[in-house]
Amino acid sequence: MTKAQAPSRDAYHWFTPITTRWSDNDIYGHVNNVIYYSYFDSVANRYLIEAGGLDIHTGDTVGLVVNSGCDYFAPVAYPQALEGALRVDRLGNSSVQYGIGIFLQGAATACASGTFTHVFVDRRSNRPVAVPDAMRSALEAIAA
Repeated sequence: MTKAQAPSRDAYHWFTPITTRWSDNDIYGHVNNVIYYSYFDSVANRYLIEAGGLDIHTGDTVGLVVNSGCDYFAPVAYPQALEGALRVDRLGNSSVQYGIGIFLQGAATACASGTFTHVFVDRRSNRPVAVPDAMRSALEAIAA
């Protein structure tokens, strides 16, 4: 088994600040592994809202997470400042797989990196739909 290496900043195309919270730390004094998935969700959805026009409250299309994974490289603890990094690894008709990195603010390599897959569905029927044009354009802009 080959151990993954921490990706560098240049592997990503979009960055956003992340604020750690007191409750993110676990009993061992660092951010608990499950919190990274919350960071991933926040990074991807923030990009979709800001760049792709995702309307989380009343839009017809929503993204559902169908797969995720994470590799951890260095511990993080509250109150460290972080950055979430995003790229698109694969864009299909109704789905997108993101590559996401979590960096200490300004650090050259990620503390954690992973994948996160959304399938876009109709809010009412919960059936897959094509990625809306505005979202597709935004996602193509950060494709790996």
